[in-house]
Amino acid sequence: MSGPENQADFDLRLEWGLAGLRALSGTVVIVDVLSFSTAVDVAVSRGASVLPFRWRDATAAAFAAAHGAILAGDRRGGGFSLSPASLQSIEPGTSLVLPSPNGATLSLSGGPSVWTACLRNCRAVAQEVRRRGPPVAVIPAGEQWPDGSLRPCLEDLLGAGALLAELPGCLSPEAELAVAAFERMRPRLVEVLAGSVSGRELAGRGFPQDVELAAEYAVSRAAPVLRGDRFVAASTAGP
Repeated sequence: MSGPENQADFDLRLEWGLAGLRALSGTVVIVDVLSFSTAVDVAVSRGASVLPFRWRDATAAAFAAAHGAILAGDRRGGGFSLSPASLQSIEPGTSLVLPSPNGATLSLSGGPSVWTACLRNCRAVAQEVRRRGPPVAVIPAGEQWPDGSLRPCLEDLLGAGALLAELPGCLSPEAELAVAAFERMRPRLVEVLAGSVSGRELAGRGFPQDVELAAEYAVSRAAPVLRGDRFVAASTAGP
């Protein structure tokens, strides 16, 4: 059985990926710790805006040009990319088109109230989402297996749990599991993310700093909310 009725009795809900997003109602929070949500946090914290875009879509360059934006490139290209470390120098006012296979794709399907959260900004996002009241649908993005199927991943479970731990209300059992995982792993977030499948993969590709940035807990005051075509800080987004 699928659909909003599955968790309708709970204020705080959790399901994975695109199917989970479509199954739940409420304010949507996308969690893609390695790396979309963390990259958005770093960029928005510096006063930039981020336009999510579909992964490997040939129209991305034209879309960026039409919006006066910079198109993020490959991690190894030396410019802005999905690498959070690459965005630490982004200038305020910059518009960045950021394609990604998971977080960006989900953000484009999220409905009228979409936020993105990670370990860095879980408290800031929770503070904003709290003001809107329940229900809240937390969507860990997960990764993909080579055949394109969803691979639930540790880092997004922990990011979802970190956010949910800051929110008042009745947790669904799925949401409660995420909180329990986060509370268990919280003293060792750096170690856990570095040892996860995704963390080891990134480090092996030469991006250990991205994992270190993603493991930083509650260091950001940014609460990225999707307004129109882009994520901006809630404080500058207007009503």
